[in-house]
Amino acid sequence: MAAGRSGLSADTVIVRTGMGPERARKAARLVRDTGPDAVALVGLSGGLAAGIEPGDVVVASEIRNADGTVAGRCAAAPLLAGDLRRLGLTVHVGPIVTVPRLVGGTARAELAATGALAVDMESAELAAGVGDVPFAAVRVIVDTAAQPLGRIDLARRGIRGLRTMRPLGRPIEAWAAAVGRRQVLLAEPRAFCAGVERAIEVVERALEIYGAPVYVRKQIVHNAHVVADLASRGAIFVEELDEVPGGSTVVFSAHGVAPAVWDQAGERGLSVIDATCPLVEKVHTEARRFTARGDTVLLIGHSGHEEVDGTLGEAPGRITLVESSADVGSLDVPDPERVTYLMQTTLALDEAAEVVDALTERFPAIVGPGSTDICYATSNRQNAVRKVAEEAQLVLVVGSANSANSVRLVEVSRRDGVEAHLVGDVGDVHLSWLAGVDTIGISAGASAPPSLVNELLTALSGLGATDVSVRSVGTETLAFHLPKELRRPAPAPVPGP
Repeated sequence: MAAGRSGLSADTVIVRTGMGPERARKAARLVRDTGPDAVALVGLSGGLAAGIEPGDVVVASEIRNADGTVAGRCAAAPLLAGDLRRLGLTVHVGPIVTVPRLVGGTARAELAATGALAVDMESAELAAGVGDVPFAAVRVIVDTAAQPLGRIDLARRGIRGLRTMRPLGRPIEAWAAAVGRRQVLLAEPRAFCAGVERAIEVVERALEIYGAPVYVRKQIVHNAHVVADLASRGAIFVEELDEVPGGSTVVFSAHGVAPAVWDQAGERGLSVIDATCPLVEKVHTEARRFTARGDTVLLIGHSGHEEVDGTLGEAPGRITLVESSADVGSLDVPDPERVTYLMQTTLALDEAAEVVDALTERFPAIVGPGSTDICYATSNRQNAVRKVAEEAQLVLVVGSANSANSVRLVEVSRRDGVEAHLVGDVGDVHLSWLAGVDTIGISAGASAPPSLVNELLTALSGLGATDVSVRSVGTETLAFHLPKELRRPAPAPVPGP
């Protein structure tokens, strides 16, 4: 098969290994002699782990010998797996083990018990023999312990596997094009802020003290990984309080709620633990104070965001949402001499300033809060992104799509003229973004776990030597106290029998 027909570039060298370790060793010598920049192994394989089916694809995170020793590591596997999933394939990432001969029955079960996802007879020889270059192994599963190959369906399974292999050329070409030495600039601060750490600890502590389940209204913070982790430990996330059994314990998220939600909780006899970020609560307090003295409050923010909904609910009809400077001209207030503006805490600094300028021009008597509503963590992360964008060709921001502060970081970089993308985790990074890019800036929204940044760094290192340095605008030391309901010690564990 010609490289061009496979979706690979014309200068790609394709070597057919054949089956078995001896043929793989010979192929490795041929490959090594070409002096490759990167090597990808594609072929058919047997599945080991539960949940893997014929037709699935396994991308190796590491290659193991039959004795359990590691023949090669494939740190960039999550990046390649992401591109493969975007083709609509079912993809698994994990260890592949190489054995000298076909295995079945008990031997196969023993291999599965080691945690390997797939078994073949070539990968270890290739990984160990091609030299110190980025290596990838992609295997299409043709049989499993539950669905072993038989003489009748041998040809059918093989043909199906080969058909699954056909579209793999383009993702592998993208992987190869992304290979190379690069510099990574880490924005500092990044990832969790004090308010997010407090909110997560609220749920963890509530589970310790009250036991599962603990109900949480909305996402405790806007990050899918955080929510999934807490759900695995007994937290139940609901959209509204009518989903919570009467008398249960419920946590209000970091984004705050309107007084009407508190009233509903009281009517249902719910025990409430409030995880509202203190900086969001500051805006609520300002809204109550300014409306109580007769001001019309103009809230700068984004419609539908939970923080905005909660603040608007403090004084329905007395607070008006302003989403952009374009909204200012159509505003109608009872008394232009009694107007105050407040802000959603996760706005972009320059975006908010533009709206404030428009409001000041329209209402010269308007006043703002005593101190900025945009929280310190939002400001710091935006300033840090600007710092890395001064040098980077590409900025990657780790965070969920519903995280306002994460979205703002992407917008800040783009407004500074630097390509930027929001990624939920390493699997969302498109390999095509990395081709020809030798300096990448990385940040993470205030609700994104630091571990996700570490996973991204590890994956990038699998594409070639990576020099990591930090671009800091300062460190954060602020911490918030837990709600009073959680300050008592957790009960001691009950001794076992």
